Amino acid sequence: MNSHKDFILSPITKILNDVVTANAGIGNGIETYPLGDYIMQSVFLKMTGFQEQKMKCICWELATYDYEYRYRRYTLKPISECSTYEEKKTIYKDLIEQIKKHIPNFDVSTFLDKEQIRTTTLSEIQSILSNTNLSTWSQKNFVEFSTNTTLLQNNHFGSMSNLFENVLQDRYSQLYTHRNRCAHNTLSYQQNLPTLQTIVHENYRYDNYFVRFALLTLLDKIFIALYIKYLETHDLQ
Repeated sequence: MNSHKDFILSPITKILNDVVTANAGIGNGIETYPLGDYIMQSVFLKMTGFQEQKMKCICWELATYDYEYRYRRYTLKPISECSTYEEKKTIYKDLIEQIKKHIPNFDVSTFLDKEQIRTTTLSEIQSILSNTNLSTWSQKNFVEFSTNTTLLQNNHFGSMSNLFENVLQDRYSQLYTHRNRCAHNTLSYQQNLPTLQTIVHENYRYDNYFVRFALLTLLDKIFIALYIKYLETHDLQ
Protein backbone atom coordinates (compact mmCIF):
# COMPACT_ATOMS: atom_id res chain seq x y z
CA MET A 1 0.00 0.00 0.00
CA ASN A 2 1.30 3.45 -0.95
CA SER A 3 0.19 5.70 1.91
CA HIS A 4 1.37 8.81 0.06
CA LYS A 5 -0.74 7.91 -2.94
CA ASP A 6 -3.80 7.23 -0.78
CA PHE A 7 -3.35 10.55 1.00
CA ILE A 8 -2.82 12.54 -2.20
CA LEU A 9 -6.00 11.09 -3.69
CA SER A 10 -8.10 11.73 -0.57
CA PRO A 11 -10.37 14.80 -0.92
CA ILE A 12 -9.86 17.79 1.32
CA THR A 13 -13.63 18.05 1.79
CA LYS A 14 -13.40 15.07 4.14
CA ILE A 15 -12.31 17.58 6.79
CA LEU A 16 -15.53 19.55 6.30
CA ASN A 17 -17.63 16.39 6.52
CA ASP A 18 -15.83 15.39 9.70
CA VAL A 19 -16.39 18.74 11.43
CA VAL A 20 -20.08 18.77 10.49
CA THR A 21 -20.47 15.32 12.04
CA ALA A 22 -18.48 16.27 15.14
CA ASN A 23 -20.52 19.43 15.73
CA ALA A 24 -23.95 18.00 15.05
CA GLY A 25 -24.59 17.35 18.73
CA ILE A 26 -24.04 20.90 19.97
CA GLY A 27 -26.88 22.47 18.00
CA ASN A 28 -26.95 25.99 16.60
CA GLY A 29 -28.62 28.02 19.31
CA ILE A 30 -27.39 31.47 20.25
CA GLU A 31 -25.40 29.98 23.13
CA THR A 32 -23.18 28.18 20.58
CA TYR A 33 -22.20 31.30 18.64
CA PRO A 34 -19.06 32.00 20.72
CA LEU A 35 -17.73 28.64 19.47
CA GLY A 36 -18.13 29.64 15.86
CA ASP A 37 -14.89 31.51 15.23
CA TYR A 38 -12.80 28.97 17.14
CA ILE A 39 -14.21 26.06 15.14
CA MET A 40 -14.04 27.82 11.77
CA GLN A 41 -10.44 28.83 12.41
CA SER A 42 -9.55 25.30 13.46
CA VAL A 43 -11.16 23.79 10.33
CA PHE A 44 -9.40 26.32 8.12
CA LEU A 45 -5.99 25.54 9.63
CA LYS A 46 -6.64 21.81 9.30
CA MET A 47 -7.42 22.27 5.62
CA THR A 48 -4.38 24.44 4.91
CA GLY A 49 -2.14 22.00 6.79
CA PHE A 50 -3.70 19.05 4.94
CA GLN A 51 -3.01 20.73 1.61
CA GLU A 52 0.54 21.75 2.47
CA GLN A 53 1.32 18.18 3.47
CA LYS A 54 -0.24 16.89 0.25
CA MET A 55 2.01 19.19 -1.79
CA LYS A 56 5.06 17.78 -0.01
CA CYS A 57 3.87 14.23 -0.63
CA ILE A 58 3.45 14.93 -4.34
CA CYS A 59 7.02 16.22 -4.52
CA TRP A 60 8.26 13.16 -2.67
CA GLU A 61 6.41 10.84 -5.04
CA LEU A 62 7.80 12.59 -8.12
CA ALA A 63 11.30 12.49 -6.65
CA THR A 64 11.00 8.78 -5.90
CA TYR A 65 10.91 7.93 -9.62
CA ASP A 66 12.85 10.82 -11.14
CA TYR A 67 16.34 11.34 -9.73
CA GLU A 68 16.99 14.48 -11.75
CA TYR A 69 13.84 15.97 -10.33
CA ARG A 70 14.91 14.88 -6.85
CA TYR A 71 18.20 16.74 -7.19
CA ARG A 72 16.55 19.87 -8.57
CA ARG A 73 13.68 20.08 -6.10
CA TYR A 74 15.52 19.00 -2.95
CA THR A 75 19.01 20.41 -3.59
CA LEU A 76 19.11 23.12 -6.26
CA LYS A 77 15.71 24.75 -5.73
CA PRO A 78 14.09 23.30 -2.62
CA ILE A 79 10.57 24.26 -1.63
CA SER A 80 9.61 25.34 1.86
CA GLU A 81 6.24 24.82 3.57
CA CYS A 82 4.19 24.72 0.35
CA SER A 83 1.86 27.32 1.80
CA THR A 84 2.39 30.17 -0.68
CA TYR A 85 0.79 30.48 -4.08
CA GLU A 86 4.20 30.48 -5.78
CA GLU A 87 5.12 27.15 -4.16
CA LYS A 88 1.83 25.59 -5.20
CA LYS A 89 2.32 26.90 -8.74
CA THR A 90 5.81 25.36 -8.78
CA ILE A 91 4.44 21.93 -7.88
CA TYR A 92 1.63 22.37 -10.42
CA LYS A 93 4.27 22.96 -13.11
CA ASP A 94 6.32 20.03 -11.78
CA LEU A 95 3.38 17.69 -12.33
CA ILE A 96 2.77 19.04 -15.82
CA GLU A 97 6.45 18.61 -16.66
CA GLN A 98 6.40 14.99 -15.49
CA ILE A 99 3.31 14.25 -17.58
CA LYS A 100 4.81 15.91 -20.65
CA LYS A 101 7.79 13.55 -20.47
CA HIS A 102 5.37 10.85 -21.63
CA ILE A 103 2.84 13.02 -23.48
CA PRO A 104 4.84 15.85 -25.10
CA ASN A 105 1.75 17.64 -26.42
CA PHE A 106 -0.11 17.51 -23.09
CA ASP A 107 -2.16 20.67 -22.57
CA VAL A 108 -3.45 21.07 -19.04
CA SER A 109 -5.91 23.79 -20.06
CA THR A 110 -7.84 21.31 -22.22
CA PHE A 111 -7.19 18.27 -20.02
CA LEU A 112 -8.83 19.71 -16.92
CA ASP A 113 -12.62 19.58 -16.99
CA LYS A 114 -12.85 23.10 -15.63
CA GLU A 115 -16.62 23.34 -15.65
CA GLN A 116 -16.94 20.10 -13.69
CA ILE A 117 -14.22 21.14 -11.23
CA ARG A 118 -15.76 24.58 -10.74
CA THR A 119 -19.34 23.40 -10.27
CA THR A 120 -18.52 20.48 -7.97
CA THR A 121 -16.26 22.69 -5.86
CA LEU A 122 -19.07 25.15 -5.21
CA SER A 123 -21.84 22.56 -4.90
CA GLU A 124 -19.88 20.37 -2.46
CA ILE A 125 -19.16 23.28 -0.09
CA GLN A 126 -22.81 24.32 -0.18
CA SER A 127 -24.10 20.76 0.18
CA ILE A 128 -21.82 19.86 3.09
CA LEU A 129 -22.33 23.06 5.07
CA SER A 130 -25.93 24.00 4.27
CA ASN A 131 -28.27 23.72 7.29
CA THR A 132 -25.37 23.14 9.69
CA ASN A 133 -24.22 25.22 12.63
CA LEU A 134 -21.16 26.30 10.62
CA SER A 135 -23.34 28.06 8.06
CA THR A 136 -25.66 29.38 10.78
CA TRP A 137 -22.80 30.98 12.71
CA SER A 138 -21.79 32.93 9.59
CA GLN A 139 -25.13 33.09 7.84
CA LYS A 140 -24.54 36.36 5.97
CA ASN A 141 -21.20 35.16 4.60
CA PHE A 142 -22.68 31.79 3.63
CA VAL A 143 -25.56 33.41 1.74
CA GLU A 144 -23.15 35.75 -0.06
CA PHE A 145 -20.96 32.79 -0.96
CA SER A 146 -23.87 30.64 -2.13
CA THR A 147 -25.35 33.37 -4.32
CA ASN A 148 -22.10 34.69 -5.81
CA THR A 149 -22.11 33.68 -9.48
CA THR A 150 -18.71 35.21 -10.27
CA LEU A 151 -16.65 33.69 -7.47
CA LEU A 152 -15.04 31.06 -9.71
CA GLN A 153 -14.89 31.14 -13.48
CA ASN A 154 -13.42 28.57 -15.87
CA ASN A 155 -10.85 31.08 -17.11
CA HIS A 156 -9.65 31.81 -13.58
CA PHE A 157 -7.50 28.68 -13.27
CA GLY A 158 -5.66 25.84 -14.96
CA SER A 159 -3.62 27.38 -17.79
CA MET A 160 -0.24 26.11 -18.97
CA SER A 161 1.56 29.03 -17.36
CA ASN A 162 -0.56 29.69 -14.29
CA LEU A 163 -2.30 27.64 -11.67
CA PHE A 164 -4.48 30.66 -10.87
CA GLU A 165 -5.03 33.80 -12.91
CA ASN A 166 -4.78 37.23 -11.31
CA VAL A 167 -8.25 37.35 -9.79
CA LEU A 168 -7.80 34.06 -7.89
CA GLN A 169 -4.22 34.94 -7.02
CA ASP A 170 -5.60 37.99 -5.22
CA ARG A 171 -8.13 35.87 -3.36
CA TYR A 172 -5.50 33.32 -2.47
CA SER A 173 -3.35 36.18 -1.14
CA GLN A 174 -6.21 37.07 1.22
CA LEU A 175 -6.42 33.42 2.27
CA TYR A 176 -2.68 33.23 2.86
CA THR A 177 -2.70 36.40 4.96
CA HIS A 178 -5.43 34.95 7.15
CA ARG A 179 -3.60 31.62 7.33
CA ASN A 180 -0.58 33.40 8.77
CA ARG A 181 -2.68 35.41 11.21
CA CYS A 182 -4.24 32.21 12.53
CA ALA A 183 -1.08 30.08 12.49
CA HIS A 184 1.01 32.68 14.31
CA ASN A 185 -1.82 33.84 16.58
CA THR A 186 -1.40 37.47 15.57
CA LEU A 187 -5.13 37.92 16.11
CA SER A 188 -4.43 37.79 19.84
CA TYR A 189 -2.97 41.29 19.81
CA GLN A 190 -4.65 42.79 16.77
CA GLN A 191 -8.08 44.41 16.70
CA ASN A 192 -10.79 41.93 15.82
CA LEU A 193 -12.89 44.46 13.93
CA PRO A 194 -11.87 45.53 10.42
CA THR A 195 -11.49 49.22 9.62
CA LEU A 196 -14.18 51.01 7.64
CA GLN A 197 -11.68 51.38 4.80
CA THR A 198 -11.27 47.60 4.72
CA ILE A 199 -15.02 46.95 4.77
CA VAL A 200 -15.76 49.17 1.78
CA HIS A 201 -13.01 47.60 -0.30
CA GLU A 202 -14.39 45.44 -3.13
CA ASN A 203 -12.38 42.37 -2.07
CA TYR A 204 -13.62 42.39 1.53
CA ARG A 205 -16.61 40.17 0.66
CA TYR A 206 -14.17 37.44 -0.40
CA ASP A 207 -12.43 37.51 2.98
CA ASN A 208 -14.61 34.83 4.58
CA TYR A 209 -14.22 31.18 5.46
CA PHE A 210 -16.53 29.76 2.80
CA VAL A 211 -14.53 31.41 0.03
CA ARG A 212 -11.35 30.08 1.65
CA PHE A 213 -12.81 26.57 1.82
CA ALA A 214 -13.77 26.82 -1.86
CA LEU A 215 -10.31 27.95 -2.96
CA LEU A 216 -8.64 25.12 -1.03
CA THR A 217 -11.10 22.61 -2.50
CA LEU A 218 -10.54 23.94 -6.01
CA LEU A 219 -6.77 23.52 -5.59
CA ASP A 220 -7.27 20.03 -4.22
CA LYS A 221 -9.34 18.93 -7.20
CA ILE A 222 -6.79 20.31 -9.68
CA PHE A 223 -3.90 18.50 -8.02
CA ILE A 224 -5.79 15.22 -7.67
CA ALA A 225 -6.72 15.28 -11.37
CA LEU A 226 -3.12 15.95 -12.41
CA TYR A 227 -1.74 13.35 -10.03
CA ILE A 228 -4.09 10.69 -11.44
CA LYS A 229 -2.89 11.59 -14.94
CA TYR A 230 0.72 11.37 -13.73
CA LEU A 231 0.09 7.88 -12.34
CA GLU A 232 -1.50 6.77 -15.60
CA THR A 233 1.28 8.09 -17.82
CA HIS A 234 3.98 6.56 -15.61
CA ASP A 235 2.19 3.20 -15.12
CA LEU A 236 2.11 3.69 -11.36
CA GLN A 237 -1.58 2.97 -10.73
